Amino acid sequence: MIVLYVVLALLVVLLAVLLINTARKTAGARKLRPAEMQYSDEDVQNYAERLGKMIQCPTVSVKDSYDDTAFAQLRDTMQALFPTVHAHAEKLTFSDDCWIYKIEGQDKTRNIMLMSHHDVVAADGEWKHAPFAAEIYDGKIWGRGTVDTKTPLFAEFSALEELLSAGYEPPCNVYIGSSHNEELGGDGIPTALRYFQEQGITFEVILDEGGAVIEPPLGGMHCEKCAMVAVHEKGRYKLECTATADNAHASLTAAAKATPIERMTDFIHEVRTKDIFVRRLNLQVTAMFTHLAPYCAFPMKVLFSNLWLFGGLLKAVMPKLNAQAGGLIGTTCAFSKIEGTTESKQCSATVMLRSVDEADMQHDIESLKSVAEKYGVEVQILPESEYHGPADMARPAFSYTMDCIGQVFPQYPASPFILPAGTDARTLTDVCDCVLRFAPIQLSAQQLASVHAENENIDLSAVAQAVQFYKLFLKNYK
Repeated sequence: MIVLYVVLALLVVLLAVLLINTARKTAGARKLRPAEMQYSDEDVQNYAERLGKMIQCPTVSVKDSYDDTAFAQLRDTMQALFPTVHAHAEKLTFSDDCWIYKIEGQDKTRNIMLMSHHDVVAADGEWKHAPFAAEIYDGKIWGRGTVDTKTPLFAEFSALEELLSAGYEPPCNVYIGSSHNEELGGDGIPTALRYFQEQGITFEVILDEGGAVIEPPLGGMHCEKCAMVAVHEKGRYKLECTATADNAHASLTAAAKATPIERMTDFIHEVRTKDIFVRRLNLQVTAMFTHLAPYCAFPMKVLFSNLWLFGGLLKAVMPKLNAQAGGLIGTTCAFSKIEGTTESKQCSATVMLRSVDEADMQHDIESLKSVAEKYGVEVQILPESEYHGPADMARPAFSYTMDCIGQVFPQYPASPFILPAGTDARTLTDVCDCVLRFAPIQLSAQQLASVHAENENIDLSAVAQAVQFYKLFLKNYK
């Protein structure tokens, strides 16, 4: 009986610790409250009409080709819409049409940068409203680029235009960067990066697209939306795997007879069916759960508030939820472009590894090579592989950004997360240790899904809120 009492006492203590931790983190979280729109209906309409002039410039980026017609149209439009910015700023152009605007601040040794690319993808498919007409209908503006990403770009320039017109003197140098080929993974921002490195220019914070105010990423949350701030992008390593008749292992009993395509098939099967990669709840994923925990329903609130106890369980469950959730805790692996025939003496396959952590990625590549060796498959890392470090969430600029979000979107929680896609900003981690990816735009599920699809649109009120956010961000930055 004594043992039973001891066990019960320990369980009571454990339960108390869990509940106290949960209560403490909930009490320390920002209290949600209704938002206040700071713009009149006339202002909102005016913003939409001005944004529409940018949407009407069909700046579609095309692989291995560049036609300046629409891009020149947009440059002229920007000059007409934002004359004060153009009068104050030094403008540099990199590659064909990558813009870097610089407004000198009081302290010329410090720099911050806002970013949004101005190229768009082709407007294929059937649209309810012509994709480059910028039609205003049903409280929304419709057109390619309204979400990705001319609205954020418009808001950045509008905020700076209004502030400069009112006599604003930034405390440090303010940059706006916008590339013409982000959708292609192009050379615009990478070329600007080389300039920054040559000039010794570094940034305290860079704010690009990637996150937004969207539906909650977790079920059972007590809010309609969450402001998701991407603090990291998964690295990508592309590998070429090759099996030939000459590189079979003589020590393998079946290898002497197995064809290259059979050995490649066995190799792929083992990689896909055995968990050979590192799995962990890294800092960025842990931060996401702890930021969202106070706004979750019981018992998820308790689970996410006590990852010290439930982290192992969560790590085991996440891959079973869906591929995207599983990808947050370790490397994902996708094979493609498998080529070879039973008659040929060679079979090749391309594999893409996406990883959260660079050290884990190196370990995972070695694990992959170990499996490949068993089947006489050679593995080569291709040049387009890349990894860029996460933002330092301990930097003041991160907490400042989160505070600004809380002021403009007080009705929604804000949280860091890991972005599975790629942005221009990823390459700039070499000149900034606080690269954040957040476009301050509210999006419905349909609007988020319209990115790179039909019927892209954004609420008119969301355009005004985006301007409000950038004005606050710039005006109060210290």
